[in-house]
Amino acid sequence: MNTTTTLSPATADAEVCEIDLGIGGMTCASCVGRVERALRKQPGVIDASVNLATETARVTAAAGDPALTARLRRAVRDAGYEPRAVETDDDPDRERVLGVPRNAWPVLIAALLSAPLVGPMVGDLLGKHWMLPALWQFVLATPVQFVLGARFYRAGWHALKAGSGNMELLVAIGTTAGWALSTWLWWRADAGEMVHLYYEGSAVVITLVLLGKWLEARAKRQTTEAIRALQALRPERARLLPDGVRRTEMVEVPVEELLPGDRIQVLPGERFAADGEVVDGHTQADESMLTGEAMPVPKAPGSGVTGGSLNGEGLVVVEVRASGAQSVLAQIIALVQDAQAGKAPVQRLVDRVAAVFVPVVLAIGVVTLLAWLALGAPLEDALQHAVAVLVIACPCALGLATPAAIMAGTGVAARHGILIRDAEALEIAHRVQAVAFDKTGTLTEGRPRLLFLAGEPGSDEAALLVQAAALQAGSEHPLARAVLQAARERGLAWPEARELQAVTGRGVQGTVDGALLLLGSLRWMEALGVGMTALQPAVQRALAQGASVSVLARRDAPDRLTALAVLAFGDEPKPGAREALARLRERGLRLALVSGDNRAAAEAMAERLGLRPEEVMAEVLPADKAAAIRSLQQGGRVVAMVGDGVNDAPALAAADVGLAMGHSEGASADVALHAAGITLMRGEPQLVAAAFDISRRTVRKIRQNLFWAFAYNVAGIPLAALGFLNPVVAGAAMALSSVSVVSNALLLKRWRP
Repeated sequence: MNTTTTLSPATADAEVCEIDLGIGGMTCASCVGRVERALRKQPGVIDASVNLATETARVTAAAGDPALTARLRRAVRDAGYEPRAVETDDDPDRERVLGVPRNAWPVLIAALLSAPLVGPMVGDLLGKHWMLPALWQFVLATPVQFVLGARFYRAGWHALKAGSGNMELLVAIGTTAGWALSTWLWWRADAGEMVHLYYEGSAVVITLVLLGKWLEARAKRQTTEAIRALQALRPERARLLPDGVRRTEMVEVPVEELLPGDRIQVLPGERFAADGEVVDGHTQADESMLTGEAMPVPKAPGSGVTGGSLNGEGLVVVEVRASGAQSVLAQIIALVQDAQAGKAPVQRLVDRVAAVFVPVVLAIGVVTLLAWLALGAPLEDALQHAVAVLVIACPCALGLATPAAIMAGTGVAARHGILIRDAEALEIAHRVQAVAFDKTGTLTEGRPRLLFLAGEPGSDEAALLVQAAALQAGSEHPLARAVLQAARERGLAWPEARELQAVTGRGVQGTVDGALLLLGSLRWMEALGVGMTALQPAVQRALAQGASVSVLARRDAPDRLTALAVLAFGDEPKPGAREALARLRERGLRLALVSGDNRAAAEAMAERLGLRPEEVMAEVLPADKAAAIRSLQQGGRVVAMVGDGVNDAPALAAADVGLAMGHSEGASADVALHAAGITLMRGEPQLVAAAFDISRRTVRKIRQNLFWAFAYNVAGIPLAALGFLNPVVAGAAMALSSVSVVSNALLLKRWRP
């Protein structure tokens, strides 16, 4: 993947774009701060966020400047780092020399050169004298210091020019001091005199730091496994069937060339190349990598399929609906990348600390040196203590603590069908105190059926059903589909309605066979003044069953409406919905059901779901759901909204964190809901508690990492300054700290919903 530029949907009107850059050479939190400052100084840049774990930067800037990307890359280079393409599927261990990964050779060579220098230390423990001559120590240590350690000098020099500091600067100053002291002691010694030199300290510190960075890179790579696994689902080619006009035979084409309307053949065991609809054949699809659903999903003509899912044992023909960047898989990958590239609010505090960390450590190192000299210690001892301070204080672990946990948490969540849009949503979710649920499609199946249609005594119910079906023929509303399904089951055909007009949140009106008809909610009919006296028994019967009620009416005159029929609709709770709500209640969360149904119907369904009447907010129009959320937020309560992501978009945006329920066969818009911070790929209420759980566990890992990163420096710096740690031990501890932080974050990969 190359450098990418995308127009931000939320700010398209203001022509704001987002640019992703890869950045090589960053090693600590101080590097992150310096790159961000360099990027933010560029004209047109609104904000810049750098992620140490992914080694990427996301820049928000005003669109329309064709040279902006080039200027950003130049700014990264001038700051001392390497601009590069954003890669998520590269494997540095894949390229090998003599069977050893190419990026491991510097570590191996440094270890081989340093090993003879460590020999005397081992010999002392065994009572042996294995000291190498000074010339040999110099010959072995100098390549490690200035060739293999050249990266520290380059990066440290760039940091100095920028008026800041970083890990490389601390390592370069500390190890150079040790090497220079050893060379000076050797130079001033008398001929034949055996002097104690410190070449091994500097060489081993560089070797350990190189080893730590190599192990850290391998560990960080595991945090991006989720994205690489999703990208591996993309087939490279598809079998394009002839269209009878331009193509008379089947051809294989790259999936990038597929267009909506194309028909492709998918063999058993292959992955679907694009989102589409089965038009011929029967099979089952394994969608586990996309939705977390372990069971294969049956597919027949008319069923939707998602690109990247695995075809079962049937040969099918699929008509393409979306491919490329518009596909569900592409949008899932984009959501995961956005979350991993984002910066959690807690990270901003870490960045402020890191900005002053290196200068403070340098000052502590100077004070340590002067203090030991003032106490009468030899120069070599004072210098060793100062070097230990510089080495052990490297803020690598500090910079990795938060992004490593976020990457691991969002990655494992995506593998189980929970897509977290940004780090802020992840951090907020664990603090949720109340959860509001939409009813239809969220807690219920969302496929209501027509329980009964009742007209006035002597009326023709079949004719009334035909009129209702004509009004609903062009609608995708669940109640409309229920009417059409009932008409089909009775073998009825309906005429085409004219002058159709939808009334948002209320119903529809149109002309059928010359009659102006209205079909909508009971509340709408009451507001219009429709007389319901003759149909009141049918209304009461429907409400007693907890059914949703619609009324079919005819406009006989501009000011006179006649009720023709009552339509009662019933829905079923989703499997496991009652248990999922009970689990949330056990966690101490306040629950609320927000529904547009009348109160009787809403309370009847709430009872089946285990909710209390006071937890029901009924007769709430889609436009008023956001206000209902704000009422729950009174008193500073943190509220989550769970909806199907269509009519619930305002409420999802109003909530502190929105959870949109997608569907395995839903449109790609279900996945790309920018109003929701979290998208649940399976329409299962149990995933709500799972989303809160992975949020809680990820935030716990962030806190653990930050605690140990800070505690490590708080404890290590005084110990080094007081002389309890030598540079070699400090180097090993510093390398271990970074690896331990990433390894702790990787424990999240074991999480299961």
